[in-house]
Amino acid sequence: MREAQQVVTVAESALYPTVEFNANGGREQSINRVFAVPGPKGIELIAPAANAFSGGLAARWEIDLFGGRHLEAEAAAAQAAGAREGERAVLVGLLAQVATHYLELRGVQARMRVLQDHIANETERLRVVRALHKAGLARDWDVQRQETQLRATEAGLPTLAAAADNLIHRLGVLSGKPPASFSARLAPSAPLPATAPRLPKLMPASLLEQRPDLRLAKTEVDAAAARLGAARSDLYPKLVLSVSGGFGTLATGGQAVLAEGVYALGSGITAPIFNAGRIRAQIAAADARLDQTAANYEKTFLIALEDVENAYVQHRSMTARRDRLLRAEASAEQSRREGDALFRQGATDLLGVLDTQRSKLQISDQRISAETEIAVAMVSLYRAFGGGWSEDPGPTGVANAD
Repeated sequence: MREAQQVVTVAESALYPTVEFNANGGREQSINRVFAVPGPKGIELIAPAANAFSGGLAARWEIDLFGGRHLEAEAAAAQAAGAREGERAVLVGLLAQVATHYLELRGVQARMRVLQDHIANETERLRVVRALHKAGLARDWDVQRQETQLRATEAGLPTLAAAADNLIHRLGVLSGKPPASFSARLAPSAPLPATAPRLPKLMPASLLEQRPDLRLAKTEVDAAAARLGAARSDLYPKLVLSVSGGFGTLATGGQAVLAEGVYALGSGITAPIFNAGRIRAQIAAADARLDQTAANYEKTFLIALEDVENAYVQHRSMTARRDRLLRAEASAEQSRREGDALFRQGATDLLGVLDTQRSKLQISDQRISAETEIAVAMVSLYRAFGGGWSEDPGPTGVANAD
């Protein structure tokens, strides 16, 4: 951004006159001033050395008759505006990444708690199977199968733990700190956010104008159009005004023998006659760049629409999946309670109760994954809308990205 702003200053400086000061001095000997003096061998001709100094001011101003300089300044200003939008795009993307990884971390930690309960359930089931085997009511194959199930379930815990550590490290880097900076703070598990912003009921086209990538693409179109106009201005004459003034002295033996002041005021005009097609080629190239930026703007707009639609679809589908899993989880919990009651009455065995607990834990894991995806989809909507939306839009219906 700082670089782009300085480029604007450079471009705008061409609209104003330039004034320069110059001064030089030295010792010179001129053959145009020769003196005859007596010498040992007769009359000798001598050109005396003298100290010379000159200095003055010079100003030059190219009149922007056909707006070429103004258009170059407009192009630089559009680039500076694009740099600001680029910064906003970075900030929106950074916040979205932080939120996404944080939500994923809390989801992984919740799944780890469920997995630990699952491991405890499988461990208890293995104990029961071994007891039945000792009593002659189960085969060796039953014990081996349950032990395999337990070890396979336990194998998922290191994978989830590594995923949680990786997410904590990523959050540290995104915050500009060493990867393990937040380990002590984020390692203890915490629940996913219980509430979320309300989805916008409408998606006005003006809402997409909040996206910094769209605004950046628009500044690129503006800059390319201005450069095309500047390139066309090279076909026309250029008028230059100039003025200069100064003085000079020539001294011999500490005495000034010549002192003069001079000034000049003039104007000039230049116009292209033959340049081997250079100007026309530059115009054609600028026109092609304008077409490129226009096509890029159209592509960026379509991608923005796609991002919004995909985020809506992801949120809607994950919400539907979560709702179904909630019903399945409630049904599994009811089945577990009934199994416990039957077991206490002696109407069923413990293995049946553990089976219902296993089913419930598996559904709980899927439900947590769906809830995490819903929260991440909300962040995707935030990113797709260029930084969020207002839950209470103003009279125009345009959301406030800030």
